[in-house]
Amino acid sequence: MDIGKRLQEEHSKNLTSAIVKYVDADPKKIKVLMSLFLHGDYTMSQRSGWALSECAIKYPELITRYMGQLVKKLGERNHHPAVYRNILRIFQATEIPQKYSAKMVELSFGFVMNETEPIAIRAFSITVASNLCKQFPDLKNELLVILNTLSQLPQKPAIGYRVKSALKELQKIKS
Repeated sequence: MDIGKRLQEEHSKNLTSAIVKYVDADPKKIKVLMSLFLHGDYTMSQRSGWALSECAIKYPELITRYMGQLVKKLGERNHHPAVYRNILRIFQATEIPQKYSAKMVELSFGFVMNETEPIAIRAFSITVASNLCKQFPDLKNELLVILNTLSQLPQKPAIGYRVKSALKELQKIKS
């Protein structure tokens, strides 16, 4: 399968599933998909992100070597919102290596607090930030302040649900 050609032709759940099935656990195929995501144009990055996040969740061992590049792309601006959403989706489902944790704390907390960010980006960021607090319990109180503030304000259901879930998880963490 020529992944790039197929993604230029369409963007659908069926194609995403076909790409995930095609990539399977093959490092060479994930490299192609990752290259389309990291170096493709605006539309190609957006379209390849969905399949990439599905592959990363299914085969997290294939993504480990690309974590630094994903963190870097997450910190860049002017990408399609799907790029940020899919990177955060990957990071909420995989363990973040310690050497990228500080940057991920900065980025995820920033997305959570930025009310202009799309809902899914903020929701995934809440989970990423909460997961990072498990690694770094000293961050728990800072995130609790943010989440308690958010819980007092009217929120979209996705944000409200993530806030409630994260608050429950944070209560389990001993600081």
